[in-house]
Amino acid sequence: MYAVIAASGRQYRISEGDMVILDRQSGDVGDQIAFDRVLLVGGDNIRVGRPNVDGASVKAEIVEHSRGKKVLHFKMRRRHRYRRLRGFRRSLTTVRITDIQA
Repeated sequence: MYAVIAASGRQYRISEGDMVILDRQSGDVGDQIAFDRVLLVGGDNIRVGRPNVDGASVKAEIVEHSRGKKVLHFKMRRRHRYRRLRGFRRSLTTVRITDIQA
């Protein structure tokens, strides 16, 4: 069985036991979280939501909080001695999908 969930403005195709890297979720390591925005549940019979599947939810366990790779943003205006270098790192959460309820 698999499902498509919407989390942090993105859609993820998941199944039980998958490890998924999402934007930072609230909670501590080891906490259980639930995703209620289930867009599709697949398997033997496929259920498509309009926009969400009624009564479906996905439960996950937080494995770790981390930060992504640094993204550099560089601005320069030639012949004006203007240079700006800024960096950014996304805050991420790794979750393990434990249960899909349809």
